[in-house]
Formats: sequence, structure tokens, C-alpha cells
Amino acid sequence: MTDLIQQDNRQRLKQHRRRYEVLAEQLEWQKIEIEAVTTDAEGFSVAVPSWGLGQGGTRFGRFPIAGEPRNLMEKLHDAALVQQLVGITPRVSLHIPWDRPENPRILKKVARELGLGFDAMNSNTFQDQPDQKHSYKFGSLCHTDKAVRHQAIEHNLECIEIGRAIGSKSLTIWLADGGCFPGQQHLRNALDRVIDSLKSVYAGLPRTWRLFTEHKPFEPGFYSTVVQDWGTSLMIAQALGPQASCLVDLGHHLPNCNIEMVVARLIAANRLGGFHFNDSKYGDDDLSSGSIKPYQLFLVMHELIDAVQDPNIRKRRPRFQPCYMMDQSHNLKDPIEDLVLSSIEIHRAHIKALLVDREALTYHQEGNDVTMAEQVLKRAYETDVSPILDEVRLRKGAALMPVEVYRKSRYREKVTGERGIKMDFGGGII
Repeated sequence: MTDLIQQDNRQRLKQHRRRYEVLAEQLEWQKIEIEAVTTDAEGFSVAVPSWGLGQGGTRFGRFPIAGEPRNLMEKLHDAALVQQLVGITPRVSLHIPWDRPENPRILKKVARELGLGFDAMNSNTFQDQPDQKHSYKFGSLCHTDKAVRHQAIEHNLECIEIGRAIGSKSLTIWLADGGCFPGQQHLRNALDRVIDSLKSVYAGLPRTWRLFTEHKPFEPGFYSTVVQDWGTSLMIAQALGPQASCLVDLGHHLPNCNIEMVVARLIAANRLGGFHFNDSKYGDDDLSSGSIKPYQLFLVMHELIDAVQDPNIRKRRPRFQPCYMMDQSHNLKDPIEDLVLSSIEIHRAHIKALLVDREALTYHQEGNDVTMAEQVLKRAYETDVSPILDEVRLRKGAALMPVEVYRKSRYREKVTGERGIKMDFGGGII
């Protein structure tokens, strides 16, 4: 793949250089040094979800794609290919027990040889597994039965131990706990039990680790989800301690929610831990990042860059250091292509946010000049930063045109010959 990338890049290099120079001139008129932006953009990275390397599905059905990875090692090879193509996805996030490694030491060694590391561990107490003693049908960490809660706690502690062995530094917990009917749960007691259970998990957290709590307004609990919004997530993090913070999934909000304001509030509380990037149209989530609401993604990035550049926030302890990961369900697209394109769209929003003239924005905000303040944001958002994206990939040895190179490589056809087609037509993600 490296030779193919270099060969394709050489054919496109002259055109790329000219486009980069044109953008440099355009930005110079705005008193922006393109090299400074490019250098900053080189430091960006986003993690790949292990479960996103296979074909997704809906609750009604799933349509397999040829050559899907059959095991964790094959997922790592696909993740390494994504990293080769884009250069900004050096970490993989595992979901247990879907990706429980037989030998964590060997897994870490293979990942290192492939140029990969590991991001947050993800626990799963929203599904019953064949070998578990108690069911999560009526909840896990919120369950009325102490034995069920203990089982869920032990599972999260297992995720931490696996993570320690492979070099992860954080644990993400999303709970499906909730109710579908009025009266099914005591609303206050359910949250109290979740917090009490998470205190046991938090006690097992290594000193250098972080714990992320993730919220979602509904599904599968369509009446009352225990951790239904950022406020509840914040309550939990504050109850646990300084190593706990909130994870924002861009698809886990009700329609028209001002997500950038949620981000700003969590930054103000010093409890913004990270993101699961995707997109949403109605009440769904897990659409491809930037496919529906690219301006919203830019506004979220704007709040993040603003916080990173704020000297008062840089002094805080614990440090403001959000983790970025994609969390998508690739129902129709080739998962590798979708992860490639989504990572680029996330990076695009990040670079556009770097272009915001914050001094001018503050001036117009302080003067209550609504029109000019908005124009500052629009000017950055409407700038085509593709040449900077391409330059970053070029400097990292990745592809100027990643999808085109991927298709030229015929990788999907090659792995199909080795892996075959996974004939799993059930509903849900894998």
C-alpha cells in the first residue's frame, strides 16, 4: 500500500502544490499564516472504533459486505489500512466482550507492529452474553437486584484490566438502563443505584486513567433513560471525582439540540472528556460524521479550539484534553471508505475552526454587533481548507486521494478471497 500511495501522490503533487499556494495567498490577505495552521493540524487525531470496521445494520436487518473482519486481529489490519490512507487515526477503541482478546500482550505487540495504539475501552452491559449468569433486561448498574449490579460492575473492572494490559488510558460507559413505561422504575432511586455502582468502578480506576460517562435521551428505554442528558452525566461525573468526565456523542441528542452549547457548558464545568463523532437527522444516531450537519460540527470544533486557546483553561487541573473517536454504523457504505471520509470531515471542521479570527470575534461580541460576529464564523467555515488537509496527509506519508488509492489497491477484493462473506443477517450493529 505504501508504494501505491507514493506513486499516486507523485502524480497529483504538482496540482496539490499549486492549490496549497493559492490558499496560502488567500489566507495571507486575512493575516493567517498557512504553515502555522498546517503545523497545528498535523497534531490532530481521532480514534477508530473496532466495531465500525464491519458492516452495521438497523434493528430490522443487516446487509453484510464481502471481506468483513472475522476477528479482532483482522479488524486491526483494516484499522491500520485506514491509518495508512489518512494518517490521523493511530488508535483503535475496543468494545468488550465483542473484542475480548485471547492474549492482550500479543494483541498489543501486533498493534504496535501495525503502527497502532489503543484508545478508550468500552463496556457492554446493554446486551446479555451467552456465559453471563444474570440478565440485563431490566437494567445493569441501576438494577434493583444487587447481584445484577455486581455483575455489571465486575464487567467494567474487567474492561479496565484488559485496557491496562494493552495500553489504554480510559473507560467509556454507556448505559441502556431505563424504562419503557410510566411507573416501571423509581426515577430517583435508579440514578442513585447507577452512581453507587459507578463508585465501585471508579475505585478500580488506575491513577492515570479517566472514566467517561455517555448520555442518550432514549432507546432502548423509550420512556425514561437513567442517563438521559448532559446534566445527568455531569451529576455522575461530579459525584465520582476528578478522573470522571462526560462524553458527548453527537447523535445522542434530541432534534435541534444546541450541541455546541452543551460542549461550552461542560468545558465551563471542566468535565468535558471527549466525543463520539457521527451525525443525526431525526431521532437516530451513528450516521457518517459531517454528512448531515457540517456547520454544527464546525461550531462544536470552534468551541473546542476556543477553549484550547484560552489561557485560563490551559491552567486548569485536570488539564483540558478531550479524546476524539468515531462511532458510526456503516449500513450501506464500505466501512473502510466511510471511516476514511468521516475522519477527513472531522479534521476539516477542526482546521476551519483554527481559521476563526478570535480577536475580531471577541471585538464584535463585546460590541453586540451580531452581523459582523456571525460573519467572522462564516468566513472561516466557508474557506475551502482541502489543500491543508491534503498537505497534512502528504507530510504523514498518507494519500492525497485516500478513497481513490484504496479502490486502486483492490483491498476489499483481496480480503474477500481470504475472509469470505460473513452470512450474518441479524439486526443491530456488530
